[in-house]
Amino acid sequence: MPVHAFIFPGQGSQAVGMGRELAVAFAAAREVFQEVDDTLKQKLSKLMFEGPGEELILTENTQPALMAHSLAVLRVLEAEGGVDIKSRAIVAAGHSLGEYSALCAVGAFSVADTARLLKLRGVAMQKAVPSGEGAMAALLGADMAQAEEICAEATLDPDGQKQVVEPANDNGGGQVVISGNRLAIERAVEISKTKGIRRAMLLPVSAPFHCSLMAPAADAMAEAFEQTPPQTPFMPIVANVSAAKETDPARIANLLVRQVTATVRWRECVAAMVDLGATSFIELGAGKVLSGLVKRIAPDCTSAAASTPAEIEAMLKVL
Repeated sequence: MPVHAFIFPGQGSQAVGMGRELAVAFAAAREVFQEVDDTLKQKLSKLMFEGPGEELILTENTQPALMAHSLAVLRVLEAEGGVDIKSRAIVAAGHSLGEYSALCAVGAFSVADTARLLKLRGVAMQKAVPSGEGAMAALLGADMAQAEEICAEATLDPDGQKQVVEPANDNGGGQVVISGNRLAIERAVEISKTKGIRRAMLLPVSAPFHCSLMAPAADAMAEAFEQTPPQTPFMPIVANVSAAKETDPARIANLLVRQVTATVRWRECVAAMVDLGATSFIELGAGKVLSGLVKRIAPDCTSAAASTPAEIEAMLKVL
């Protein structure tokens, strides 16, 4: 029998139309979207279903939207297939904002509180660095050691001034994302060409996530968790920052604050879930990015993703 881990996608998986088929087909999905709309006092679901895309990709909208989609899929699995995450999985995890979706799924936060926290997180991240001053780039065919070497070389500008350029995501499978000051990231892309990296490319993001430039956003989240602390989850998560099993609410809050500026250690998170006994990874929400990464990180495990009614029907046969 497969042993399941439930995983939840992060930023970059969003697309106009996300969740629309679910809302048409299932009352359980409509209830999640309505709760998020009511909590945030905005028609986020309409933005998800219809766009425009330039508004959906704003961080303050993308983050709660991806969470809403993931939790809608989970609620449909529960309502239509009797899937109880408590009995069907041993651990949960999410990539960046997806960690909040995972924590909501395992009872650490309500849907409403998760939506509020992610809205605040998105606003704070966008405000932390003036538009145009930060950037991120993907290094394809690089491991962490190579990425760290490239970042070290790219730190100093031509005048000898130190700038921020740091590993942001260790996604595994030869994919590392770096983040920091735009000019430093552009230098890192050029340096990569001399290091045998298969491809280095700037990413279309609105801020330099998961680097030290995000410190003001981390402070904002620390204040937020004083007002809305996590509860004890009924199932452990594997956290982005520690790449280890976590259940203590105070530690989870601390790790979520640190996550804003720290590297997302996704490769190690997957390995940790395998070490815990997971043999099957179930991705809930938009896209199939994480299940694709799992195939490269843990090729002996199975992975499946569900976002649409048809995919949910197929997944119910797996579960």
